[in-house]
Amino acid sequence: MAETPNSNVMEVNISHEMRSSFLDYAMSVIVSRALPDVRDGLKPVHRRILYAMHDLGMRADKPFKKSARIVGEVIGKYHPHGDSAVYDTMVRMAQDFNYRYMLVDGHGNFGSVDGDSAAAMRYTEARMSKISMELLRDIHKDTIDYQDNYDGSEREPAVLPARFPNLLVNGTSGIAVGMATNIPPHQLGEVIDGVLALSKDEDITIQELMDYIPGPDFPTGGLILGRSGIRKAFETGKGSITIRAKVEIEEKANGKQTIIVNEIPYQVNKARLIEKIAELVRDKKIDGITDLRDESDRDGMRIVIEVRKDANANVLLNNLYKHTALQTSFGINMLALVDGQPKVLNLKQALKYYLDHQKVVIRRRTEFDLKKAEARAHILEGLRIALDHIDEIIALIRASETTDIAREGLMNQFNLSEKQAQAILDMRLQRLTGLERNKIEEEYNELVKLIAELKAILADDEKVLEIIREELTEIKERFNDERRTEITISGVENIEDEDLIPRENIVITLTHNGYIKRLPISTYRSQKRGGRGVQGMGTNEDDFVEHLLTTSTHDTILFFTNKGKVYRAKGYEIPEYSRTAKGLPIINLLEVDKDEWVNAIIPVEEFVDDWYLFFTTKHGISKRSPLSSFAHIRNSGLIAVSLREEDELISVRLTDGTKEMIIGTKKGMLIRFPETDVRSMGRTASGVKGITLDADDEVVGMEILEEDSEILIVTRNGYGKRTPATEYRIQGRGGKGIKTCNITEKNGELVSMKAVTGEEDLMIITANGVLIRMAIDDISTMGRNTQGVRLIRLDEQNDHVATVAKVEKEEEKAQDEEPDHEEIQDNPGEEA
Repeated sequence: MAETPNSNVMEVNISHEMRSSFLDYAMSVIVSRALPDVRDGLKPVHRRILYAMHDLGMRADKPFKKSARIVGEVIGKYHPHGDSAVYDTMVRMAQDFNYRYMLVDGHGNFGSVDGDSAAAMRYTEARMSKISMELLRDIHKDTIDYQDNYDGSEREPAVLPARFPNLLVNGTSGIAVGMATNIPPHQLGEVIDGVLALSKDEDITIQELMDYIPGPDFPTGGLILGRSGIRKAFETGKGSITIRAKVEIEEKANGKQTIIVNEIPYQVNKARLIEKIAELVRDKKIDGITDLRDESDRDGMRIVIEVRKDANANVLLNNLYKHTALQTSFGINMLALVDGQPKVLNLKQALKYYLDHQKVVIRRRTEFDLKKAEARAHILEGLRIALDHIDEIIALIRASETTDIAREGLMNQFNLSEKQAQAILDMRLQRLTGLERNKIEEEYNELVKLIAELKAILADDEKVLEIIREELTEIKERFNDERRTEITISGVENIEDEDLIPRENIVITLTHNGYIKRLPISTYRSQKRGGRGVQGMGTNEDDFVEHLLTTSTHDTILFFTNKGKVYRAKGYEIPEYSRTAKGLPIINLLEVDKDEWVNAIIPVEEFVDDWYLFFTTKHGISKRSPLSSFAHIRNSGLIAVSLREEDELISVRLTDGTKEMIIGTKKGMLIRFPETDVRSMGRTASGVKGITLDADDEVVGMEILEEDSEILIVTRNGYGKRTPATEYRIQGRGGKGIKTCNITEKNGELVSMKAVTGEEDLMIITANGVLIRMAIDDISTMGRNTQGVRLIRLDEQNDHVATVAKVEKEEEKAQDEEPDHEEIQDNPGEEA
């Protein structure tokens, strides 16, 4: 730094000046604005507001006064900042949804949990709350240090006595320069119990302290998920906890569910939360909400979310947790000022610094009381001397020309101090009565005892601690309340939808026009073959059920389309409808194109490495790919098989790599070969020829042939049969196969071919939506060259069998219809 010719200008190094000035600014923000003191848990502005209110006499037992008067007092004497900064701070201290224990008792509009701002300070009134009086109790007994205000014209407290641990009880948040603090509120009684436990055992561990202070307790209640985040924050001073709203699901008489939100996470704006839910519903990011309304009133919070009848309230709630502030995380950073320096504190340190502060407060208060008692005792000692020599003293005073001469005479003649002499001169004549003399004697004796007690306290740390315990216990008895925030035993913040859905068997149906739904497996009762069936679902005149399968709510359902693409959904994600309902358009569930439809559906419980998917197309092309290649499928789908011109995907089966495959055609041909004849290929490969077809033939089904399986076929006109697998020799892939059914005008072409064991039930659905369930072991076993037996009577001439599925056997079977035993025997067919 050097002086220039102009003595008023000095050259400085800009880098040094910036560094020095910024550090000064940073420390000013840290110490004088943004961080709380560990002893009273208050930032300067909070401390100044409470002290100004106390100084103005705006205490809990006094009338309310205008907020503007308080703000003016604070700004004029202690806090030279904007009035809005002071008023906003005071407003927060009066809000029951921001402070666990409010320090300001507000009268008027002080804002709401919906984010509404408080009324202007000229309209609202305030005073200290009862509990904030405890922060300033004994402040005039020299318990704390004072410092000059900003201009040196006033004195303000550097810290408050804080007769309860406010730092943890009410928490705080603040952003300084290069650091920030975020301390959650806690339950008063629990924190006091923690301080008491520490006062009795200095070696207590944080884990043991958590028996008294299990975790934060927010004014808005809610649910804290798990204890690991709390433990980390208490042990290190830093951690993160997950908070959820408290909800309950109500079941209505009509079967619909309603989600009721009674408590929301801390510092969440209720109105903004409701707007966010409405936005998600509007943008179709969350499906299943039919109504959303806020029924909160002075009795409490109540947000009502009505759920569509087919939707699962638990899954819907889980999605709301993921996408809205119904679940939030609170980052704990226990940073506070210790001896004027910022320090990250663990739970034990925070309690210890508070306890040390209370020791200082009690000692200083005791010393103050001792000085006062000793001073009074000193005066009383002089009055006792005066009463013992009253005649001499009166004569001395009458003989003195001035007060000063009288005072000097008293001091010299009776060996009194100046204060004692002055007290005698000030004594009123009524003190000479016998009763007054006794009062002086009693007061003196009491003071002697008090002085002895106060000296004993100062000489014994344990007595100091005992006083702290007594006074904390008294505060707990006066202000303690119930814990509001519940803490779960283990965290479930990453809960998946499956965890909320019961695992149960379901039936999934998909119509030709693309309507999908699920139903419980118990919907369908078993009938004897030949029965008329029950109405399986409502369909349009030109629609019919094309796919039907049994699976679990927790399985992954793979949807393969005619274009060779694959999509996925969980079983529970498929909406549940009644037996006669049409269902949901699949385009609302999967992102399929307009000219694309699902041709195969397969459930997968787990994507393991050594399992395969076996594909067959309408033109007889087969492909085998590892199941693991399909574990990750995006919403827009993936290519499962590359199709050749005018070909379509017909069937997909899950195999373990050691099976035999059978492929059947609508002209009644069937081929049997080991799946290993088709080598494993990549996901997008085209495949190889599985069966050679005649010009007018096409594949209608492909199955895995298990040991002891029989081959079941069903024809268009409702006929079917079982044929032993032994009647079909193993061939190499690519052959034309052998005849499995004698096709006539009466029974019609094949519509389905299944491999069965007889331990299943069979579901048959017609184009008009009629469904029948029967036991497969009720179907006759016949040679492969027969037409079969009637399985279902078709009422209308234009009706025909649309699709067939095998399901788990029902234990009890209804006897609703007598079986039709009509059978047709025909001439043996020729092997191709």
